[in-house]
Amino acid sequence: MQAGPRNLITDVQGLKVGNAEDHGIKTGVTVLTANVPLVAGVHIMGGAPGTRETDLLAPDKTVDSVDALVLSGGSAFGLDAASGVSDGLRAAGRGFEVGPFRVPIVPAAILFDLLNGGDKGWVDNPYRALGRQAYAAAAADFALGTAGAGTGATTAGLKGGLGSASVIMPDGATVGALVAVNALGSATVGDEAAFWAAPWEMGDEFGGRGAPRSQPKGWPATKLGPARNTTIAIVATDLALTPAQCTRMAIAAHDGMARALVPSHTPMDGDLVFAAATGQRAGEGDLLMLGHAAATCLARAIARAVYLARPAAGDVMPTWTEKFGA
Repeated sequence: MQAGPRNLITDVQGLKVGNAEDHGIKTGVTVLTANVPLVAGVHIMGGAPGTRETDLLAPDKTVDSVDALVLSGGSAFGLDAASGVSDGLRAAGRGFEVGPFRVPIVPAAILFDLLNGGDKGWVDNPYRALGRQAYAAAAADFALGTAGAGTGATTAGLKGGLGSASVIMPDGATVGALVAVNALGSATVGDEAAFWAAPWEMGDEFGGRGAPRSQPKGWPATKLGPARNTTIAIVATDLALTPAQCTRMAIAAHDGMARALVPSHTPMDGDLVFAAATGQRAGEGDLLMLGHAAATCLARAIARAVYLARPAAGDVMPTWTEKFGA
């Protein structure tokens, strides 16, 4: 398998991603959308999730597609980002048709970035406006690292960020991942520059440092503290999947999170994976290999998020580059 031409989730034909940030607050929003509704699913394995409209993604529910998926900083305040995205979709005439009305379907998930050194003294919740801006910016190319929902993200000892990766499967299908990494655990191994995701790296997409020299002993490093964590992600494919099959792809993709972050899926993380299918490619493909591709893409995207983070004034964590060099 090889990465797609952009090595972004938007290598899946029809997808667009938009970012919006407020660097003073140290937070942001990322939106994934398309010109047509997407079949979607979700799976949550963290113990402290923050979500909107995820119940609607269960395979037995009436609405079987969504207009956008939102990843946001801001903890519970960030759920309002989906309202801004809904405003943009409604203005574009998008949404589930109910008589004369169209109701945009916008599931969302948030991460906790309120203790990252930014100015959180806002009077009016800024996330609705950030969501509208992110939707308006949606395109095939978008920034990684300190961008969008990853703007204020942190991990155990390093700044987090926004990551993405893609892969072309042997049958020609495309799979991609998009992730905001704000984990309790670490993406790197002990005190080394090497990433836990190193076995799945393609080329030098996150530094080409290879496997770690040794396995760390004892308990892994964490940024212990209540409700300060969460890694939220989206995996997507151009295959034609049902909501149940999307849910299965989301479940499998969590393996990639466990490969790239140690520890993961803790009681203090809200770890969540959305899955989306555009149906641009006929058939469901090899569902076993689809899950594997989603997991490896997500592991790579997590490492890229940390690797590409940029320093900013007031940071409470160093970036990977600051700690280990270019």
